[in-house]
Amino acid sequence: MTFSILTFDDKSGVFAAAAATGSLCVGGWVLRGDIESGLVASQGTAPSCFWRDDAMRAMYRGQTARDAVEAVTSDDPGKGHRQLIAMDRDGATHGFTGADSVPYAGHLTQQGLVVAGNMIEGPEVLEAMVATAQTCTNGPDQKMIQVLNAARLAGGDSRGLLSAAMLILAPNRPPLDLRIDYSNDPIADLERLYLRTRASPYFDWLAEVPVLESKFRAPQ
Repeated sequence: MTFSILTFDDKSGVFAAAAATGSLCVGGWVLRGDIESGLVASQGTAPSCFWRDDAMRAMYRGQTARDAVEAVTSDDPGKGHRQLIAMDRDGATHGFTGADSVPYAGHLTQQGLVVAGNMIEGPEVLEAMVATAQTCTNGPDQKMIQVLNAARLAGGDSRGLLSAAMLILAPNRPPLDLRIDYSNDPIADLERLYLRTRASPYFDWLAEVPVLESKFRAPQ
């Protein structure tokens, strides 16, 4: 049904996430992030928005990704149908894949990188995402698009794709939160939307918006 990735670059302090699915509105359902807390992706046959939001709040309070994931998943009787991955402010990761997830379902975690998928063609989808993230030399924005394309080429969602999303959180620029909620080619449309954000007048305006490194920035 869905595949997703969360990454952190400890040199630049940039968090980057992306997801795609064969259903609608993957960005609204799956991805959440905060530059001072980390990232989460909540998905599955019956994804829990409460898992997503509770994990984010826990990491904002300083909990590790492992503690946040274990806390929100432990007492939910429906957890077999859900999946959650998280990355905390230090880039540590953890994940949960419910036993009743539609196969293939699984997740892979390491420092600064975590991927997950359910109702995907097989583990090769997740492996392709990790390999692309580790070898791509482009910036985080283009890297996320390449990761989604790698997943698609490895088999992706067994139903095809209808929506895609990308979230970039950087200390020196405003959040980039892009969503293609319905499309026959959502990854290509996501890339086209991304390229529009790099062009005037939108790109020029971003220099006036507050960022983590300058929370009171304003037009001069």
